[in-house]
Amino acid sequence: MSILDRFRLDNRVAIVTGASSGLGVAFAKALAEAGADVALGARREDKLVVTRALVQAAGRRAIAVRTDVTRPEDCQALVEAAVSEFGKVDILVNNAGVGTAVPAVKETPEQFRAVIDLNLNACYWMAQACAKVMKPGSSIINISSILGLTTAGLPQAAYSASKAGLIGLTRDLAQQWTSRRGIRVNALAPGFFATEMTEQYEPAYVERTLHRVLVGRFGEPEEIAAALIFLASDAGAYVTGITLPVEGGILTS
Repeated sequence: MSILDRFRLDNRVAIVTGASSGLGVAFAKALAEAGADVALGARREDKLVVTRALVQAAGRRAIAVRTDVTRPEDCQALVEAAVSEFGKVDILVNNAGVGTAVPAVKETPEQFRAVIDLNLNACYWMAQACAKVMKPGSSIINISSILGLTTAGLPQAAYSASKAGLIGLTRDLAQQWTSRRGIRVNALAPGFFATEMTEQYEPAYVERTLHRVLVGRFGEPEEIAAALIFLASDAGAYVTGITLPVEGGILTS
């Protein structure tokens, strides 16, 4: 197998949650370009149809399933749909999430719990459902954040806690499943990528953040999608339990 062949995902099936917008779209498109068929999950069915068309334009098969990943039964239904359509699941991209910026003295219990439920608990439900059908050689990639590793000048206690928790979850699931089931579990920690989620940020905050990025610019979705393909494919076959930051140097500034 050549080096480039190790990055191919031919004859593999991936699930991407949060596939209706932002990085989820980039992940789905990249997986298709690398050769995978893709099951797409999100709450907004109309936008899922657009992502499905991108996967199909890359020459791969796709299904779109309305999914609320905070509901374990929806997670199970997404996995069952993928198996019914494609026969298996080889890759899970736990991408669904929400970003908030609420001062800690004002954040309500309901607000805090909602972030944890979507950003952390839902990833666990999806991983559980997939692990039951995954064969050895499969890969789970959790999309965490550099805010699980550092702060960024906004009041984001719930978001940071959820993303730090996801890093811990990644480490423990790798310990449980890699040797026993042959399933690798890793996390990506994106820095600042312009998406629907980041549109809520004030221009002054965006400017301050840019000063911390050593490469002098924000990331392109294709750049983190390339890191995802590494972790999903045989190129990353000897990598498990890690969190890979893709952040242009923010963590060292």
